[in-house]
Amino acid sequence: MVRTPLTPEERERGERLGQLLREARGPRSMAEVAAAAGLSAETLRKIETGRAPTPAFFTVAALAGVLGLSMDDLVTRCALVPS
Repeated sequence: MVRTPLTPEERERGERLGQLLREARGPRSMAEVAAAAGLSAETLRKIETGRAPTPAFFTVAALAGVLGLSMDDLVTRCALVPS
């Protein structure tokens, strides 16, 4: 199965998500937050750096729960900005 390449807008949205998660994590370690969400630290690192710009819904939901973020807020803040 061949995966369709992401558009620049989708990559930008992934970068915004990563930035929001990094900011919400604050001084907590990546390993601490990832473990609490049931993820590996490497998965969280990839999301935060934009190398995994389209993480699974349940991955984002788990991170949002651990970081005290609402899914509605994440959607609003990561939505594609019209050109």
